[in-house]
Amino acid sequence: MDVLGSRIIVAAFDGWNDAGEAASGAIASLQESVEYERVHSVDPELYFDYQYTRPSTQMDATGRRALTWPAATLWRPTVTVDGPELWLLTGAEPARAWQAFANEFMDIALRDDVTGFVTLGAMLSDVPHTRPISVFTSSQDDRVRDAHGLEKSTYEGPVGILSVFEHFAEQAGIPSASMWASVPHYVATASPSPKATLALLDRLEELTGVGPAREHLRTASAAWEASIDAAAAEDEDMTEYIHQLERTRDTWDSPDASGDAIAQAFERYLRRRGDGPDKR
Repeated sequence: MDVLGSRIIVAAFDGWNDAGEAASGAIASLQESVEYERVHSVDPELYFDYQYTRPSTQMDATGRRALTWPAATLWRPTVTVDGPELWLLTGAEPARAWQAFANEFMDIALRDDVTGFVTLGAMLSDVPHTRPISVFTSSQDDRVRDAHGLEKSTYEGPVGILSVFEHFAEQAGIPSASMWASVPHYVATASPSPKATLALLDRLEELTGVGPAREHLRTASAAWEASIDAAAAEDEDMTEYIHQLERTRDTWDSPDASGDAIAQAFERYLRRRGDGPDKR
């Protein structure tokens, strides 16, 4: 059996960790692939700042107004699937009490014999949209790195909730891995980014052996790339900048880029975000 085991939590959160909605999009694709049921949701009063993550209002089927509060929920599949079970942990990044938040879900993971933990994130980076999306996959666990040929991140500095979960999983004895997709920063307004979502799902399947059908994402990725090509064609400065990024990318050792290069981009991103929500 693989070191990540037969019951793996895959976690992604909206906000700081989710450039181009790539990570939350990956969770949504997984959730659409099989039927899931709720295992546990946190009390939003304990963890969310409603001035930062506001509740939303909408009309229900009867025309009455309803409120939806920020949430974080753990889901499990209701049917047996080939390969490991992928449980899903998703919602909004909390504003406070991160240790209690992580411990609440870690208690559930230990109670239900979860065997592995994989976090999904996405960052804005200096990469071209015309090349394959790079996914930096790392682990602090020697067994996971040896089994999957992963790297050990040497980053030091501010982090988001995903890093907190990775740390708490390791402390609980649950092997973990972290995956970060690099989303071109100049297309921040072209969100969501199906190409980055597709890259995360492809890498997740390589890691776990499980992945949803995603032909629709390949079609959406081609359309996303074409729309950016069209915008760049009308802007000479943008076109030249993209060519510059392409030349830099093409000097890397492989089409998927070296781990060192991606790690350096990741560290630059986190340092730029040193005043991010984790500093509250």
